[in-house]
Amino acid sequence: MDVVMLSRLQFAVTVFFHFIFVPLTLGLSVLLAVMETIYVRTGNEQYKRMAKFWGKLFLINFALGVVTGITLEFQFGTNWSNYSHSVGDIFGSILAIEATLAFFLESTFIAVWHFGWERVSKRVHCFAIWAVAVAGNLSAVWIIIANGWMQNPVGSEFVAGKAILTDFFAVIGNPFAWSQYFHTILAAWMLSGFFVLAISAWHLVRKNEVDFFNRSFKMASAWTLALALLLAVHGHGHGMTVAKYQPTKLAAMESHWESASSAPMYLLTLPNEAKKENYFELLPVPGFLSFLAYGDFNAEVKGLKELAPLDFAEFQRKTGYDPAKPVAEMPDGSKLLRPMQPEEAMPPVLLTFLSFRLMVGLAGLFILLAALAWVWRDSIAERPGFARILLYAIPLPYIAIMAGWTVAEVGRQPWIVHKLMLTVQGISPVPDSSVALSLAAFIVIYGLLGVVDIYLLRRYAIKGPAA
Repeated sequence: MDVVMLSRLQFAVTVFFHFIFVPLTLGLSVLLAVMETIYVRTGNEQYKRMAKFWGKLFLINFALGVVTGITLEFQFGTNWSNYSHSVGDIFGSILAIEATLAFFLESTFIAVWHFGWERVSKRVHCFAIWAVAVAGNLSAVWIIIANGWMQNPVGSEFVAGKAILTDFFAVIGNPFAWSQYFHTILAAWMLSGFFVLAISAWHLVRKNEVDFFNRSFKMASAWTLALALLLAVHGHGHGMTVAKYQPTKLAAMESHWESASSAPMYLLTLPNEAKKENYFELLPVPGFLSFLAYGDFNAEVKGLKELAPLDFAEFQRKTGYDPAKPVAEMPDGSKLLRPMQPEEAMPPVLLTFLSFRLMVGLAGLFILLAALAWVWRDSIAERPGFARILLYAIPLPYIAIMAGWTVAEVGRQPWIVHKLMLTVQGISPVPDSSVALSLAAFIVIYGLLGVVDIYLLRRYAIKGPAA
């Protein structure tokens, strides 16, 4: 593997390990805030115990998430220095706002909340956890605005190979970024619901703290079902957003090679990337792909064979890129490690397609599990089989979120900034061996952190709330 693929793998490993901790933090913080609000309003000590118990699991997750997140941003300087040099005026300013506005706010109030029990008033303490929840989810806003700009680079222009900010409000109002944000947040909140459901069901089957975990289970069942349904509805809307701004990605998601009106969706198909076709196409739903993409059963959906060359031609027109040169040189004088040819402008279809199908399939399963949890919310102690399913299902929302991000990032390739900058242009000029060594180190260290996180969560989840 060359330095480009190694650097991409290292960034993917870092992001995926970090994202083990992020979604649970985002969703659980809101649930904690709701629990403590009920305690403050009613004086019911059970909700205080709930906030403390689930809060302990939240703090474990948050602490390890901070550790894995710090190294993530360093990679923009170590592995992606050309990218940072080209787009730092935009990308860097957004990440700076995230750190100074959201992360520091979250860190400050999480200390107040953790150490403030019985030291500050109930209302101040409740305000602290709401501040943590708002700040954490606000932090995700800025991170996804940064990523959304890479997906749909609005409010800027490239001059001599460098991105210049022309409209800050267009960047923060980027419709693609906000659609992506709500899709991510709904998924993260749903994940936290399944986490609470599974642990509560485990204890209820064993008749541990029945009243405590009954309240937790009932709260989480309504929360999780509502979010699973909202996520499905928003998923359709986000698909239409992708069709509008990144039709090539949409075509890769559905392995759609040829442009067609009233395009069908095939329930069973498998892409053959080498021949730019599908091995088979079974069980078509007429016009359904057109409807999903544009809300019209008769709309034309362009295929990969037409879209990829158009994307590359637009890139050449905007940047003056000449792939015929032995060493491709950009207008700012930087050189690519290797030139990119027009036929390489197509995203990796198989990985994008499979990741999308996995995400959608799991979303359907989540609706079923959440609905059953809500229907059986009063009798879960008598259903040990379903409680065991919920426990084993804890990893599935993580897998679905990872699959969704795989679609978002792999489906955008070969662009690091959509149709304005190639991924190979953003790489740092470092030896392959250096990146391979650091990749191995990241896998080992992050793997150990993952084991520590699972061990601590399991230990304190089994222990249950304090008497």
